[in-house]
Amino acid sequence: MVFYFKARPDAGDYTIFMGLDKFENEELIKYGFPEDVWFHVDKMSSAHVYLRLHRGQSFDDISEGVLEDCAQLVKANSIQGNKVNNVDVVYTPWSNLKKTASMDVGQVGFHNSKMVRTIRVEKRINEVINRLNKTKVERTPDLRAEREAVNAAERAERKLHLREKKKREEMDRLEKERQAEMRSYKGLMVTDKMTSNKDIASSNKSLQELEDDFM
Repeated sequence: MVFYFKARPDAGDYTIFMGLDKFENEELIKYGFPEDVWFHVDKMSSAHVYLRLHRGQSFDDISEGVLEDCAQLVKANSIQGNKVNNVDVVYTPWSNLKKTASMDVGQVGFHNSKMVRTIRVEKRINEVINRLNKTKVERTPDLRAEREAVNAAERAERKLHLREKKKREEMDRLEKERQAEMRSYKGLMVTDKMTSNKDIASSNKSLQELEDDFM
């Protein structure tokens, strides 16, 4: 089971989601999207909350309002963190999550600690939590199938871009060849290298003499 929420409307169309338990968390870790940002209460047990950004965005693009929504939600879903004030919430891109065979189910580390940021949550804001809970939807998605569909779409897009690139390169090559041929043709047509009928008439040479000169 995965729970989906909608971030504040004035920030844009953003989805926030989290797993029911550590087993769903494990699946979310495994089949995340490049646009996903992971949130967790620092040094405490909590839900793994994810924010799905728009394509092309990074976690530098998260607005303060959406960041507050995610931080409040992860604090509210921490048994210990929900009871105390001044809780630190860490967040990082999904691609920075590190999973090894020795880790427990749902446990993660980081590839690069410099890619991990911290936000301080002073207290629970019920207004934010209530607004998020009104948008809550429960689903049992096939996370693997969703990820494979995204991979297939990305492969198709890369192939399309490659074909378009090759087409542009071929058109550029043909245009360069055409320009080269035009320059060569113009060189042959230079006036001072040509003999006109007027030049022949004024040369006082016979046709036979001209032919002999040519030979």
